[in-house]
Amino acid sequence: MAAAGRTTADPPNHQGCAISSVRLGLPAQRGELRDRREDGQHLHHLVWRLGPDVRVCSSAVLGGGIGPRAWILNAQVPGGYPRLDPDRHLAEIAASEGLTGPGAGLMTAADVAAYTTARDGGVTATVTAGLGVRGWAAAPDDDRAPSFRPGTVNIVVTLPVALSDAALVNAVATATEAKVQALLDAGLDCSGTPTDAVCVAAPEPGPDGGEPFAGPRSAWGARIARAVHSAVLAGARPAADPVGPSSPGAGVRATVTGCRTTASDS
Repeated sequence: MAAAGRTTADPPNHQGCAISSVRLGLPAQRGELRDRREDGQHLHHLVWRLGPDVRVCSSAVLGGGIGPRAWILNAQVPGGYPRLDPDRHLAEIAASEGLTGPGAGLMTAADVAAYTTARDGGVTATVTAGLGVRGWAAAPDDDRAPSFRPGTVNIVVTLPVALSDAALVNAVATATEAKVQALLDAGLDCSGTPTDAVCVAAPEPGPDGGEPFAGPRSAWGARIARAVHSAVLAGARPAADPVGPSSPGAGVRATVTGCRTTASDS
């Protein structure tokens, strides 16, 4: 969902957003995995503290669009999400984490602790893959709605180089193309879920305007594509496993470096 207006963390009203969190010491480009309790449920979120002079292009429900952002938040929420103000909810969580200034907030019912990451040539892609409600973007126009199950593929890409406005938009398109390719490679007959979101973070451009291209055959676009493909593929494989979540390897968080996958227990 695209954002509408709110881009900062308003003071929290703590509607079930008490934070009991632990920093796991992950590299900054991969974010920090935190946990909290809301309404008696144990939930996780990932936080990127980007600092100054970083731009983000995203379709996030909070702080979407293109502009300077100091942080990115990817928060797990319960399945059957009951609130009608996701932007305010994300702002509450962000404020409880001490995040200030403009930021981008994503939401998912998938298990955020089962995130996957991949790195390629300085690009880092972090993915949370909830594929319970998946399908094709160009679906028939009918009244049949699937029963709700947790979903959403959220992709956060960080780059070490500045991109022009056009390249930032192109980077989102490249990440989306790589996501679809990975889902097909995982054996899933879909292009994603109805609520997938992408964030691309890169330094503010200088006088040169930043890298002009980020399509899949440009230098940085190719790195984005490979990193996103590897991270989405690792995250999608459990959904394609006919044995299901109780199979060996379920609940394992994967890290991909240079398109080689290594896994560690979450």
